[in-house]
Amino acid sequence: MLRILFVLLLSLSATPAVAAPGPVLVLGDSLSAAYGISPREGWVALLEERLASAKPIRKVVNASISGETSAGGLARLPALLKEHAPALVVVELGANDGLRGLPLAQLRANLAKILEAVRGAGARAVLVGIELPVNYGPHYRDGLRELYRGLAGEFNVPLVPFLLDGVALDPALMQDDGLHPRAAAEPRVLENVWKVLEPALM
Repeated sequence: MLRILFVLLLSLSATPAVAAPGPVLVLGDSLSAAYGISPREGWVALLEERLASAKPIRKVVNASISGETSAGGLARLPALLKEHAPALVVVELGANDGLRGLPLAQLRANLAKILEAVRGAGARAVLVGIELPVNYGPHYRDGLRELYRGLAGEFNVPLVPFLLDGVALDPALMQDDGLHPRAAAEPRVLENVWKVLEPALM
C-alpha cells in the first residue's frame, strides 16, 4: 500500500515534459544569405546566436539563396515546411523581382501564396520589406512599399518595413555593388528584424 502511494505521489509531482518550440525558418535571398561575407557574419547567423541563449532555445533554419525570387521561394516552400515544421517563417523576398523589373502584381500574388502556405501549415509569419535604388523611379518604389504594407494588413502579420533601414544609404556599410551590406552592418540589419520578430516569438 505504501509503495502504491509513493508511486502516485511521484507521478503527481513530476514536471511534464515541454516540447521545444518549432524552429524559425528564414526564406530569403542574398540579403539573408550573407552574400559577399562570411556566413557567420550575416544577420541570420547573428539571430541564431541570439536565440541559442534564449529560453526556450529556438533553432534557426536559413533557407535563403542568393538570387532567389518570390516564385523560387514559393516553389521551395512546401518541402521546407514539411521538412522543418517551423513555428515561424521570416519571408524576405522581392528584391530580385524588383531589380528585374517584374510586375508588382506578380510579386504580390507570389508573396500572398507564400503567406497562405505558411498559415496553412500552422506557422506564424513575419514579412520583411525591401527598397529599390532611386533610379527605379517613384512609381515602382512607392508601389513596392504599398505592396508590403497591404499584404501585412491583409494577412495580419508583422512587417519589417525596410530590411536595410539605416544601412542602405551609408556607403561605409554597403559593399561595392551598392546592394549588399558589409559585415559591419549586419548587427544593425538584425536589429531592424529583431524589434518586429521578438514579439512574434512570444
